[in-house]
Amino acid sequence: QSRKDFISKMSISSKEARETNYWLRLLRDTNLLKNIDLTYLINVSEEIIKIITSIVKTSQTNNNS
Repeated sequence: QSRKDFISKMSISSKEARETNYWLRLLRDTNLLKNIDLTYLINVSEEIIKIITSIVKTSQTNNNS
C-alpha cells in the first residue's frame, strides 16, 4: 500500500476511535450501564486517539518531504 493509502486508513481509524470515545462517554453520562465503570475504557480510547493522531501527523510530514 502507498503512504497516501496508509494515511487515509489511519485517518479513518482516528475518526472511528473518536466515535467510539463519544459513545463510551455518552453511555457513562446517561448511566445506561449502571454497574459498569467506563472510565478505564474512556481513558484507553483517548490514548488510542492520541497515538493514531501522532501517526497521521508524522506520516503526513514524512509524505511531504
